[in-house]
Order: sequence, then C-alpha cells, then structure tokens
Amino acid sequence: MYRYKPSVLLDLARHGVNPLPHTPPSLVREYVRELYKYEIRVLRSRMIAGMFPKAEYATRVDALRRAYPVLALQPHQFVDGA
Repeated sequence: MYRYKPSVLLDLARHGVNPLPHTPPSLVREYVRELYKYEIRVLRSRMIAGMFPKAEYATRVDALRRAYPVLALQPHQFVDGA
C-alpha cells in the first residue's frame, strides 16, 4: 500500500490521474510521462498544421512542461516516507 503525498495527488488530479493506494508510484509516473509526451506531439502537430506560429512553440512547450511539475519527482518521492 502506498500513501501518496497530498501535493502529488493534487498535481495528478489536474491531469485526471487518481491512483489507488495499491497503484505503484512508478506506474503512475510512467502514465503521466506518456500523457505529457502525447500532449507534446499534439502541440507539435498543431504547429505544423499552422494553428500557431513556430516562434511560439518553445514558449508553449515550456508552459506545458510547467503544467507537469510531478514529472520532476522520482517515483519514491510521490509517497510519504521519501
């Protein structure tokens, strides 16, 4: 059983991720990482489709990265006792 930190649960919930107490932190982090990578691919596709100028891409990628602060943590830091 894992006791996820409240701050981590809040960050995860922003992305629709609500791990159960028996969900391993490594699996949760991997899922969130895949979600982030998907969003980066969508962002790039939108730029290529001309939905926004290339000059804005780096700024948008940075904003997206900042929306995923939980990815700066290692899985063991998701739970109490780390």
